[in-house]
Amino acid sequence: MKALIIEDDAVLLHQLANQLSEQDYQVDTATNGEDGLYQAKEFYYDIAVVDIGLPKLSGIEIVEALRNANSKLPILILTARSSWKDKVSALRSGADDYLVKPFQPEELLARLEALLRRAGGYASSLVTQGPISLDLHSGDVQVNGTPLKLTALELKVLQHFLLNPDKVISKIALADYIYDAQTERDSNVIEVIIARLRQKLDPDNHYKPIETLRGRGYRLRGGLV
Repeated sequence: MKALIIEDDAVLLHQLANQLSEQDYQVDTATNGEDGLYQAKEFYYDIAVVDIGLPKLSGIEIVEALRNANSKLPILILTARSSWKDKVSALRSGADDYLVKPFQPEELLARLEALLRRAGGYASSLVTQGPISLDLHSGDVQVNGTPLKLTALELKVLQHFLLNPDKVISKIALADYIYDAQTERDSNVIEVIIARLRQKLDPDNHYKPIETLRGRGYRLRGGLV
């Protein structure tokens, strides 16, 4: 999963980034509202954690700008304000959830997992497409019930496909998903990962789960049988 954290408290930002990284999130960060909004618009993220009191643009303004741009990015607001009016304001702006500081890391992670399940239309952490299944929490992958060992990058690409079945995903979008904003991207790496995934998911070339659409990108076929 790829997460964006927008938080101006350097200590808290570092803690949050470490906590999410330990759970295998790919994390990008921003310390003010303008930079955070730019990143949220320019790069792909599965989820965002946004502080409400930011310099340059507030968390509420970020959420409103993204929703006005028709972004469906799941957003969790962080704030020290605990009044019901503040909660209502955040939720009405378009935020998906609201967490009051201080909080336990376990609660934050649980809320993020719930938002991701809700965004994907899943009642549990298990995502299935035909013979392929992925536990979003543990990262375990199975094909027809047989465990499959994937590298970290292969797992990230497969996860992106499973959460977006039948959608065409470009090489650039895949690179944005598996790398942070500071890492140099190489489209050839994506081609290698796709080739390895095809071999591991379908060694007998029976399902042909990943399609190549020339000039557009790749697509995981929905309804695999």
